[in-house]
Amino acid sequence: NKTVVTEFILLGFGNGPELDSLLFLMFLSIYIATITGNLFIIVLILANQQLHTPMYFFLGNLACLEICYSSNILPRMLLSYLVGDRSISVNRCFTQYYFFGCLAAAECYLLAVMSYDRYLAVCKPLHYPSRMNSKLCLQLTVASWISGFLSNSILTFLISTLDFCGPNEIEHFFCDSFPMIKLSCSGTHVAGLVTSVVAGVCSLPPFLLTFSSYLCIIITVMGIPKKAFSTCSSHLIVVILFYWSILTVYVLPHRDTQMSPNKVFSVFYTILTPLVNPLIYSLRNKEVREALQK
Repeated sequence: NKTVVTEFILLGFGNGPELDSLLFLMFLSIYIATITGNLFIIVLILANQQLHTPMYFFLGNLACLEICYSSNILPRMLLSYLVGDRSISVNRCFTQYYFFGCLAAAECYLLAVMSYDRYLAVCKPLHYPSRMNSKLCLQLTVASWISGFLSNSILTFLISTLDFCGPNEIEHFFCDSFPMIKLSCSGTHVAGLVTSVVAGVCSLPPFLLTFSSYLCIIITVMGIPKKAFSTCSSHLIVVILFYWSILTVYVLPHRDTQMSPNKVFSVFYTILTPLVNPLIYSLRNKEVREALQK
């Protein structure tokens, strides 16, 4: 005699009308800025022939990914603060987690591809035109998207087979793996282990490749103007924050007492990264400013 859970309650960041109103306005502003900034980048790249290069091709895909990424989480959270209903059906929760995991993994791979592209352009400029051709750009981009969506399919299926028959309050602002696994009344060791392994495979190798690429770039441009060094360092800081927060939440040893800090870390890769990426990768570039003026 067990009760089957049909919906979860996303607790978010707290309760109370005043706090809910403040959080709604803050996250609404962030969401509008994120969508506007990334849409602006996509339209600008499509409209300007000068930006039809490998770097901006990858950047356009990143902007598209960030729009999908934010739209998977923030609208549902905004609705809960607006109407006060924090419930979400089990199927919708699994769907949200599936797309979140797929898009997060795809971003890890795409950031690694973008760092490799910049490494070739800065450190191997003579070989860059022959190596980074349009065919390879398309193949790397498609591989990033497909790998991201395939990597989370098995994990989502595994979590969806767990039994949920007790508490249904998720200590998070979106449907994530560990908070959902914590609520299961069946064996969760395998699901937790697979979650850490998949997260490690999707984030650690791309992080090492990205970090190594930017390290080589920074060493190369140290003798070139400070502005180039500043731009590369800004890219590296954002990338480190993105990967570090993911590795902290999913790969490092997990304890129940760390749930609240993990919720804070999740803000970095779900909300802040899509917001700052257009600023860091695009609006500081001379080509983008020239295209905007035209």
